[in-house]
Amino acid sequence: MLKKVKFKPPQVLVLGFAGIILIGTLLLMLPVSSVNGQALSFIDAFFTATSATCVTGLVVVDTGTHFTLFGQIVIILLIQIGGLGFMSMATLFAFILRKKISLKERLLLQEALNQGSVEGIVRLFRKVLIYSMTIEGIAAVLFTLRWSQDLGFAQGLYYGIWHAISFFNNAGFDLFGPITGKFSSLTAYADDFVINMVSVSLIILGGIGFIVISDLIEYPSKKRLSLHSKLVLSATGILIALGTLVIFIFEYSNAKTLGSLGFGGKLLASLFQSVTPRTAGANTLDLPALRQATQFFIIVLMFIGASPGSTGGGIKTTTFTTLVGAIIAMIRGKEDIVFFRNRLGKDRILKAITLTMFALLFVILVTMLLSTTEDHDFLMILFEVVSAFGTVGLSLGLTTQLTIFGKVMIALTMFAGRLGLLTLAYALQPKKEKELYRYPEGKITIG
Repeated sequence: MLKKVKFKPPQVLVLGFAGIILIGTLLLMLPVSSVNGQALSFIDAFFTATSATCVTGLVVVDTGTHFTLFGQIVIILLIQIGGLGFMSMATLFAFILRKKISLKERLLLQEALNQGSVEGIVRLFRKVLIYSMTIEGIAAVLFTLRWSQDLGFAQGLYYGIWHAISFFNNAGFDLFGPITGKFSSLTAYADDFVINMVSVSLIILGGIGFIVISDLIEYPSKKRLSLHSKLVLSATGILIALGTLVIFIFEYSNAKTLGSLGFGGKLLASLFQSVTPRTAGANTLDLPALRQATQFFIIVLMFIGASPGSTGGGIKTTTFTTLVGAIIAMIRGKEDIVFFRNRLGKDRILKAITLTMFALLFVILVTMLLSTTEDHDFLMILFEVVSAFGTVGLSLGLTTQLTIFGKVMIALTMFAGRLGLLTLAYALQPKKEKELYRYPEGKITIG
C-alpha cells in the first residue's frame, strides 16, 4: 500500500510556484502567444514565465512587440498570481465557492503571507484582496486618463489596467515597445509628473507590504502603528530620500541621463530611479548610461529590496534595519537592539544575519558562475544577478545576450529571490529531530 506523502507548507509553496511557472511556460510557447505566429523557444518561454510569476521584470524578448494580446494577458495573469501568491489565489476560489478554509490551508497562507501565526490569517487575506483590487483600480483610472490623451481611450484603458497590475506587484513589465522602442520602459516619460507619481505610489505601496497598508488604513481609529510598520515606513522613507539625493548628485551633470532635464525633471527622475530598485523594474533613465558609481549604488538598493509580506524581493528592509541596529548597539556597547522603545529578540537578530549571509553567498556564487560563461563586464553581471535575486527587473542590457546556461541561472535566481532563501532551505531540510543535549559554551575572539 502506497504511503501518502505529506508536504510541509514551504514545500507546497515551492511546488505551487513551480507549477504556475510550468503552465505559464507552456502557454507562452503556443504560436497564438507570439505576433509572428511562431512558437517561442522553451528556454525563452520558461525565462519569461519565471520572470512574470516571480514579479521580476527581466525579459529576453520585448513584451509589447513580441507577444499578442493572448500572450500579454497570460503574462499579466502570471504577475497577479505571482504577486499575491498562488495560495492566495487558491483561497480566493475557495471563497467564491463558499468552501471552508481548513487548518492546512491557513498554515499555507501563513507561510505565503510571511506571518508568525495563523491567528487572523483569513481576515488578513480578505484585506489583501480588497486593498490590491482597490489600489490597482484607482491607479488604472489615473493611468487611463493620462494615456488616453496619447493613445486613445481603448488602448489607454488597456495600458492603464495592465501597467497598474504590473507596477503594484512590482513586476516592471511594460508594453511600450511598439510606441517608444523595444526595452524602452518609461524613458519617454522621464519628466511626466502624473506617470511618475502614480508609478512611484504603486511601487511603494506594493513594496511596503499588506500588513503596513492595513495598519495605515486602520490608524485613524486605532491611533497606533505596530513596531513592524514603524520600522518599514522609517526604513523605506530614509532609503528613498537617500537614494534620490545620491542619484541626483551623481547624475546631475551626466548629459546622457539627468543632464538634459530641467531641475524639476531631474528631481522627478532621481526619485523614480531611487524607488524602482525597491524591486519594481521600470526605469525612466537609460540605465547603461548611468555612471558606474550610480549603478553600484542601485545594486545596493536592489539587494536590500522591499519589505516582508509584500510583492517584492531582496533581503528586506526590516532585515537591513536589524543589521544596522546591531552595528549601532555594538558601537555604543549595548546588549540589546532597541527600536521605538522595543527590544528585538535574539531569534530575530539571528534570522536577519542568517538571511543576509545566505543572500550574499548565493549572489556571490551565481555571479562567479556567470562570470565564467558570460563574456561581459563584471559590474553588468553583478547588476543582473542582484536584480534577479531582488526580483527587481532592472538590467544594463545583459538579459537578451545571456547564454542558455545564463538564462537558466538567472531564472533560478528569480525563483529563489521570490520564494526566499529561508523558505527554500526549510523546504529542502530533513525532518527536524529534537536536540537532547547542548554543548558547553566556548569563547572565540571576534574582529
